[in-house]
Amino acid sequence: MQNYLETSSKKLQVVQTAIQLFTTRGFHTAGVDLIAKEAKIPKATLYNYFHSKERLIEMCIAFQKSLLKEAVLSIIYSSRYYTSKDKLKAIIVLHANLNSLYNLLLKAIFEIKLVYPQAYRMAVEYRTWLRHEIFDLIFSGETREPKFDANMVVNLIDGLLLQVLSSNSLNERDVVLERFWGREKAI
Repeated sequence: MQNYLETSSKKLQVVQTAIQLFTTRGFHTAGVDLIAKEAKIPKATLYNYFHSKERLIEMCIAFQKSLLKEAVLSIIYSSRYYTSKDKLKAIIVLHANLNSLYNLLLKAIFEIKLVYPQAYRMAVEYRTWLRHEIFDLIFSGETREPKFDANMVVNLIDGLLLQVLSSNSLNERDVVLERFWGREKAI
């Protein structure tokens, strides 16, 4: 039992290392050699755990998807937020942040479609799931007027995350969000 737990812990460490490297260096630049070196394991052990770089990428995306879904659902079902608008703001901020879990999934959409199609599909599936949750949140809220739609919100999240990452600052994100919500009040 101890050996199994130790192996699981090491696999998780490799996944977390790979996520960090894929996020900062990209899927093509962060190779198996670098991941093994940074995780402080032999390359053969990495292949023993995951069998291929493709499978490791799939595990990383599945891990991030799981954490993101849990976070989104905790916002949606939390009594901490009083309105659907507050919940929507929290979901946007969760995704459009400097250390966002969503960063890896968005990067996957841009970088791996042709090389790692299964991992790409997993990232796209998350966006589809998120769009569905946002749609439900918008139309289950206190206001049923379609002031904005779920596609627009997901695209806003993507754009804000790209802006945050390129400027390495949250200031512009916050300005855009205020304008977005201000526009809603004017309608």
